[in-house]
Amino acid sequence: MAHPTEETRSRVGLHVNGRRYELDVDHRVTLLDLLREHLGLTGAKKGCDHGQCGACTVLVGGRRANSCLLLAVAHDGSQVTTVEGLGDDETGGLHPLQEAFVERDAFQCGYCTPGQLCSAAGLLAEAAADPGAADLSRSGIAEAMSGNLCRCGAYPRIVDAVRDVAAVPQAAAAPTQAPAPGDGRVVA
Repeated sequence: MAHPTEETRSRVGLHVNGRRYELDVDHRVTLLDLLREHLGLTGAKKGCDHGQCGACTVLVGGRRANSCLLLAVAHDGSQVTTVEGLGDDETGGLHPLQEAFVERDAFQCGYCTPGQLCSAAGLLAEAAADPGAADLSRSGIAEAMSGNLCRCGAYPRIVDAVRDVAAVPQAAAAPTQAPAPGDGRVVA
């Protein structure tokens, strides 16, 4: 097997959960693998590895994305938010969606929960940006979240949790993270 060379690796700079990271990565590394294996952020799950289950959903530039389908080198300079970045760093508190998921018992095994939370945060941010374009009815939320599968069938409670947060407009805003101390440089 050939060893990686300069021709198969690139330097990538990402802002993940408010911290800047500079990494030397193989061109074939997905954003999901970069997050999990290089940065130790294991919230986004590797489910199908084909973009069909949504377990790997993160926010890229504030929009929902299946990180298993994205090559890390194609996202140099991007802002990425994972489930670990949804909460409030200053207070250690949970994001309103995380609180609603707990209140509504909107998870069972929990495998899909990080992707469901990121997808819901993206959906609510999209709705806040263009209120007329988003259908936040039960069926509208179910349709918008249909790319996130739940093997346990917690869909009704997931939709209820998203609706609870959607009913409080200021809570529905996408997470904004101030950069944490240190630049988070990692060489992988």
